[in-house]
Amino acid sequence: MLRLLALFLHCLPLVSGDYDICKSWVTTDEGPTWEFYACQPKVMRLKDYVKVKVEPSGITCGDPPERFCSHENPYLCSNECDASNPDLAHPPRLMFDREDEGLATYWQSVTWSRYPSPLEANITLSWNKSVELTDDVVVTFEYGRPTVMVLEKSLDNGRTWQPYQFYAEDCMEAFGMSARRARDMSPSSAHRVLCTEEYSRWAGSKKEKHVRFEVRDRFAIFAGPDLRNMDNLYTRMESAKGLKEFFTFTDLRMRLLRPALGGTYVQRENLYKYFYAISNIEVIGRCKCNLHANLCTVREGSLQCECEHNTTGPDCGRCKKNFRTRAWRAGSYLPLPHGSPNASSHLNMAHSPHAPKDLLLLQESAAKGLSVSNYGRPRALRMLPRTSSCFCGDTLPDCLISARLTPVWDASGQKETGLCKHHWPQHQSK
Repeated sequence: MLRLLALFLHCLPLVSGDYDICKSWVTTDEGPTWEFYACQPKVMRLKDYVKVKVEPSGITCGDPPERFCSHENPYLCSNECDASNPDLAHPPRLMFDREDEGLATYWQSVTWSRYPSPLEANITLSWNKSVELTDDVVVTFEYGRPTVMVLEKSLDNGRTWQPYQFYAEDCMEAFGMSARRARDMSPSSAHRVLCTEEYSRWAGSKKEKHVRFEVRDRFAIFAGPDLRNMDNLYTRMESAKGLKEFFTFTDLRMRLLRPALGGTYVQRENLYKYFYAISNIEVIGRCKCNLHANLCTVREGSLQCECEHNTTGPDCGRCKKNFRTRAWRAGSYLPLPHGSPNASSHLNMAHSPHAPKDLLLLQESAAKGLSVSNYGRPRALRMLPRTSSCFCGDTLPDCLISARLTPVWDASGQKETGLCKHHWPQHQSK
């Protein structure tokens, strides 16, 4: 219970009341209507929804059974891993179970009995959906942290991978990179991939167990050390290229490349103390819904956004059918405090056999109800109340919108064509 409370307090600045409402019912001069806002789901423990894969085949200990030692007692090899015995098995699911106050349970690899062949393992975490981090990724190792490791991410459900962070006791030797710390990065480099030596040097298997991917340190560059200035972080998420995408992925993969060595070189006479063991992987974040949903639920075994703003898809990444008068756009955190929903708009167009296929009702004009039918027959035009699209003025309430007229307004990069009533052509050709 105390662990859960600590986790809640740790995440509180990232959870509290930011963009949690998608819409509200408001009254306007034209009558009641929905007012939309940018919105996002609440933070959750993403490990509760993950699927894990450990490679290569046979890397998990216990088949056949084998003994192993600790670095503190390298010649007292009284521990045993046996996959056929539930009390002695160490399967992958033990990386995600709830331990509460009991003894740590953990996944464990085979020992390095085949040295000098490398002892390497891949641990892949898959959500089958885009998610975004809001807090540190924390991996808890038993019996020592790896001396060399890479964290990778995928944006396409594991088809392609890119490095997320490198870990080594000597970054230059392992990866040809200078060691850096996330807390020392500048605003322009907050989304850069780095190599850190902070989590790989030997400090005893019981004293230092955690390996982190530091999200909070990167957030603190913009929001301050206590993450109280979240408005500035949200502003930079929109203005700094690549920053928002940096915290997004569908899959994470840990490539364990060299186990803990106990602060010394590999001792060939006792290879049973070299292995990997992970007792917990904590991933805190939310479903990525492109600021078009404040709920994320499990459907058909996968996380799904409950999309608002006339959007649809697992990530609310496209407009609903009949709401495609403008190109789909993600919501925006700006302007503060409610952001921009960039809702998809309904195509309000009368169907006519005389309407040409290239007749367009674009963006704001269609969203505000303008429509055209029977193009080329002025008497059949159905006009709705004036909008700002044509700048017709208070005394000229009608506006004709058509792709065949000269563009008079540019909104969000897409040209609209409109003509105020007193400029309408007397005769239009088909």
